[in-house]
Amino acid sequence: MATVPLNIDSLVGAALAPILGVIGFWFLQLLFIELQKRMLSRLRHRHDAFIRFTNFIGILFQTICHALGYTVTRSGIAAFQVTVHYGKVEPKKEKKGVWEWIVHSFLLFGPFFIPAGLVLLASYFVIGNGFVFPTLAHITFAESLNGFINGIATFAAAFVHFLSTIDLFNPLHVGFLVVLLFFGLGIRPSYIGEERKEKITMIHDLVLIKNHLIQKPVYVLVFIAAVYVFYVLSLFLNPLVYQAVFIVLGWISLTALLALLLTYLVIVMLRATDEIRPRWNLVPLITLIVSYVLTRVFFLYYPVQHIEAVSLLVMIFSTVIITILLIKYKRTNRFKTATKMKHVRVADGKKRAFKKRAD
Repeated sequence: MATVPLNIDSLVGAALAPILGVIGFWFLQLLFIELQKRMLSRLRHRHDAFIRFTNFIGILFQTICHALGYTVTRSGIAAFQVTVHYGKVEPKKEKKGVWEWIVHSFLLFGPFFIPAGLVLLASYFVIGNGFVFPTLAHITFAESLNGFINGIATFAAAFVHFLSTIDLFNPLHVGFLVVLLFFGLGIRPSYIGEERKEKITMIHDLVLIKNHLIQKPVYVLVFIAAVYVFYVLSLFLNPLVYQAVFIVLGWISLTALLALLLTYLVIVMLRATDEIRPRWNLVPLITLIVSYVLTRVFFLYYPVQHIEAVSLLVMIFSTVIITILLIKYKRTNRFKTATKMKHVRVADGKKRAFKKRAD
């Protein structure tokens, strides 16, 4: 049993530090999701199918979390339906009180943590050494917060190192990258309903969460008390246990943030190709693949250190240069009509002639 000084800093401050860290990362996650939705909204006029696909993923995750809530409360699932526009789960047994509150908690908080938690489990097979829990020298607010930050920083460094040295010839790496992008594109849906009137924004989520928490304040107080009891028990048995739980939650949020950052690159790529004429807009994608393959083949005969990282840099640099050149010289002319009109008959029946513009 650990010896713990009985003061406010150790009994209260050290308990709050990792909680504040998780809340900070979750709020940052909300901001990143909101930015992604704004970027997607600018693609809607040309990539409606892509928007619908991302919305379907978001609704799928949300509906699965709702179903998990009914499963945990042993309500059973009578019906499960997911479409592009909405999801629906019907329980076999309608339970009220605390069970209903738990189900709604899964619906509101689950999409932010459960899918990301599954991706975090998958990342263990490609990252491995980034899962470190720092040991606390003292039980204080500053030490607890520092331990949380160190645990997050170690994992972030390992994750970024993997992404910067990813081997696109390795099926395991490629599969994890696809899963990461799939998850990042659908953390939250953009709308609900066929008419898209109910927009899912950051404010929308926060208002629903606020209403959920103030609706049953007693349940919230009981949950806080349970967390504190868990902290006190771990404080005298093994302080690392309490710290580890919140570090894992921080890893989950960080996984979501990195996935969102990767989706930004995909959206920017789509936005850039929209500026290029048809047929030519496939060239950046071809450059992306061909440049990487040729670079890896070249390094088979002329080996260098950090082959994977150098190949990624060549691929990114080549694609950016080609895309910029195509936008400059093969830019889409959105104002040029497809047919040449010598005469136009207006509403009053008169025929008016227009001279052909010299380009």
